[in-house]
Formats: sequence, C-alpha cells, structure tokens
Amino acid sequence: MVTTDTSHLTQLGGPTALPASPEEAVLERVPHTHAGERYVVRFTAPEFTSLCPMTVQPDFGHLMIDYIPGTWLVESKSLKLFLGAFRNHGAFHEDCSVYIGKRLAELLNPEWLRIGAYWYPRGGIPIDVFWATGPEPKDVWIPEQGVPPYRGRG
Repeated sequence: MVTTDTSHLTQLGGPTALPASPEEAVLERVPHTHAGERYVVRFTAPEFTSLCPMTVQPDFGHLMIDYIPGTWLVESKSLKLFLGAFRNHGAFHEDCSVYIGKRLAELLNPEWLRIGAYWYPRGGIPIDVFWATGPEPKDVWIPEQGVPPYRGRG
C-alpha cells in the first residue's frame, strides 16, 4: 500500500474557516497513487447552497461530480470548504455549476470530469446544468448519476 504525502496540505488536521468566496477558496490536491488504474471518483453534495444574484434569496441544489483521475485527486476537505463558500455567493445556477467544474478540471487535469447540478425550482422552474471536459469514456464504468428530474408534489 502506498502512503500519500499530505505534508503540503494546509486545511487538514484542525478547524478551518469557511472561505469568504469561491474565488478565495483554496482547493488542494494529493497525488493519485494508483497510476495506470482507471476508475471513477464521485462526490455528491445534496445540500449545496448559493444566493440568487438578483434577489439574494437562497438557492438549493444537488451536485454530483464524477471524474477519472489523471495524476491528482482532490482533497475532500478542501472541496467541502470550496463548495461551502458558495453559501454567501450570488450567481446564477449555470455560473455556479460551470465554475465548479472548471476549477476542478484546472486543479486536477483529470482524464475526464463531469458535473451534474440539479437545482430546485426558482420562480417555479427547476434548472439542471450539466458540464463535462469531453465525451464520456466508453471503456470505464461510469454509473448514472441517478438524480430524477424534479417532479414537485406530483
């Protein structure tokens, strides 16, 4: 078993304040110690929140992030803090969703990454946003995200 060097990480091992904004959030990474192995890493954030940039009312979403690692893995506490930084950030659903995907792709340079952002209704209309770095690889098992379309009470 390979041990991952975590000495460069700045947010593990103690309390870390929530960043003031997603731009200020520090996303950290660790080496992918299973080079050559192709598999999918999935993060699910079922209680994601941000603010409407017009009304400043809270928006709620269910995010699913899947990626095939290249040489890096995202450190999960830094991801949690990054996502939490949106809590007081005003942006449209599309902007939040694509920004998250792009920041992770820039940090990790993964073989492939996708984000499915399933937003609860705003103004009576649910908005789902999907972004990926490219086509889904055909030779790796990538499970469906399994989030049903919004149905309301029906």
